[in-house]
Amino acid sequence: MVVKVFVVDDSAIVRQALAHILAGNAEIELVGSAPNPLLAMEAIRKSAPDVLLLDIEMPGMDGLTFLRQIMATNPIPTVICSTLSTEGSKVALEALSAGAISVMAKPKLGLKAYLEDSRREMILALKTAAKARPRVRTSVPDAAAARPTTARAPVLSSIHAFAMNKPVVIGSSTGGTQALELVLTSLPGDAPGIAITQHMPEKFTAMYAQRLNGLCAMQVREAKDGDRLERGLALIARGGLHMQLRKVAGQYYVHVVDGPPVNRHKPSVDVLFKSAADVAGRDALGIIMTGMGDDGARGMKVMHDVGARTIAQNEETCVVFGMPKEAIKLQAVDDILPLEQIARAILQFDSRA
Repeated sequence: MVVKVFVVDDSAIVRQALAHILAGNAEIELVGSAPNPLLAMEAIRKSAPDVLLLDIEMPGMDGLTFLRQIMATNPIPTVICSTLSTEGSKVALEALSAGAISVMAKPKLGLKAYLEDSRREMILALKTAAKARPRVRTSVPDAAAARPTTARAPVLSSIHAFAMNKPVVIGSSTGGTQALELVLTSLPGDAPGIAITQHMPEKFTAMYAQRLNGLCAMQVREAKDGDRLERGLALIARGGLHMQLRKVAGQYYVHVVDGPPVNRHKPSVDVLFKSAADVAGRDALGIIMTGMGDDGARGMKVMHDVGARTIAQNEETCVVFGMPKEAIKLQAVDDILPLEQIARAILQFDSRA
């Protein structure tokens, strides 16, 4: 399969350098380019690219606004390549939340040399994006604007509540930033404690958790070693570190630990899922959602085999039906559900005796 790419970047030097890079790969075809989104719109309709390679800072219309328009009308897998998308930047996170498949940072100086050096990374990002199926999004809320005006539902804090807490563990990757947002914003403030491994670079996870915390009735934060998994709290694994579940005196905690990548990832979903199987057994709920590759599939199989309840997101609502597909192939899944039904499934699991 040849991946058809359209470039939107206001720099003629960048467009020229990218054309040179992409021309050297038989699996990539540059079908067009434009200096800004306004000129790109009609050209994209005619060329029907598989992937957009999009800058952020451009005259007339910025790349984020354009990305949101595209995702609201005719979603196209998009890779952001911008000086504004340095790791951990707010703009990069907004791009991922708006539907971008991945972000690449480009420097303001030494640009041509950098693009040449990043050829392999860029080609891989474009080929990965071509496998994605982004979904139509009507809007992408801003965390500050969407912050609930009413008081957050009180978090249960009695010993009884902690003892009844049945942990939920979720794993996701490509497309997971948006999928997790939909699930978590659908849950009440006293939902069961949730431990989440989302494949993200190190500097993104704290900002991502902060964004979700402003949108959700639950509290959401980046996990720290020793955090208790309480009702009304979702903990997101820190990029660059694994997260495991621990149980002490009937209560669940997270152990944040360094170590080698597992399935090429750190944090790894398999690490979280296998720990949940070990310490929670049939009391746990495991959910695997959209993502490339197979991280989490074997861990979910371990959970399933010890009696935990396991759910996979269905193909129709996944941006990339990779991780769920692999878990289903291993017969590790009890139910296959559309994304919109996962929050309800969490609450149904929590209410069972």
